[in-house]
Amino acid sequence: MGNGTSIGSVRGLGSAHSGSHHWLLQRFTAMGNLILIAYLLTAMVLLPDLSFMVVRHWISQPIPATAVALLVISLFWHARLGLQVVVEDYVHDHANKFAALAALNLVAFGGTAFGVFSIIRIALGAA
Repeated sequence: MGNGTSIGSVRGLGSAHSGSHHWLLQRFTAMGNLILIAYLLTAMVLLPDLSFMVVRHWISQPIPATAVALLVISLFWHARLGLQVVVEDYVHDHANKFAALAALNLVAFGGTAFGVFSIIRIALGAA
């Protein structure tokens, strides 16, 4: 495969090319999280009080409900991206890696669906 140099052991294995996309996605979700959390903290501080009824009425409005739903989606996506890297780097057995990634995706998508469903229920007044 090689001529005795260290590059010879990796030549022909292909180019990675996917790391920058994953890295950028993680940075974009982090920026989105910061913006949404800043908006929601500012909006929560401006509420008259933080009682259940006041917060529920506030979150039932379209803009706060959309912001909270986007925050839930972005937080779970960001967590999934970060934990995916940890699993890919530190789980070496292919079967365990597949099981860990499948469980990670299940938890991430399930948590996102539950959070968005809960926000929709509150926004539509079913809670």
